[in-house]
Amino acid sequence: MSNQLLRVSGISAGTEDKPILHNVSLKVGSGETHVLMGPNGAGKSTLGHVIMGDPAYQVTDGTIVFDGTDITEQSADKRSLAGIFLSYQAPVEVPGVPLYSYLRTITQKRPELKMTARKFRNRVGEIADQLDMGSSFLTRELNVGFSGGEKKKIEMLQLLLLRPKLAILDETDSGLDVDALSVVSRGIEAYRKDCDGALLVITHNTRILERLTVDRTHVMVQGRLVAEGPGSLIDNIDAHGFEQFEHEAEDGGAA
Repeated sequence: MSNQLLRVSGISAGTEDKPILHNVSLKVGSGETHVLMGPNGAGKSTLGHVIMGDPAYQVTDGTIVFDGTDITEQSADKRSLAGIFLSYQAPVEVPGVPLYSYLRTITQKRPELKMTARKFRNRVGEIADQLDMGSSFLTRELNVGFSGGEKKKIEMLQLLLLRPKLAILDETDSGLDVDALSVVSRGIEAYRKDCDGALLVITHNTRILERLTVDRTHVMVQGRLVAEGPGSLIDNIDAHGFEQFEHEAEDGGAA
């Protein structure tokens, strides 16, 4: 069994005026692939943001331990430097910041990723080719004017460049056409093969899971984790949907 990388224990969290997560617990081992599924509005994305340390959400109970360290009170930048990566449903545009300069800056903040300018240029070029991204992408402003599929490719570029210990992919397949989904799937496969990192894939459908070997599946409804099982649980959800789990949420979640 893999060493435990992430342990979320009894987390309750929400915004100032709205509780969203209720006593959520899960564990992810090093190198494992976990999937978090549930209907829209279940709280899946909130959990990803809480693990990442998004200040928009307040933790009211519970703890988050990552790689042996309690990070419950840590800021998002410290969690990032520790090896947590979060992709966004809708990556923000940052005018005035060229993508290449941004990538160079964030890698320089990670001692284990520092390299000469030449090596960095070659490495970025290799990843861009792998993701079918032309060199012109790198000179454009970060996410400005990019399509949804292009923004997701940029996130895959960051994922492969940063090599995090844990990648949380929040609805990465949302709104992608078949070609863009194929490229993103290749990026995820490359991360699993080359970086041996752990994955927590947040989604409400199974398209992006078709090429992944899933170790554990978690189901969230109404801010509660109501079911957990092997990868085969995905097939059950495909066949029967999420309604079967709704009564579990009403009863207070999984035991």
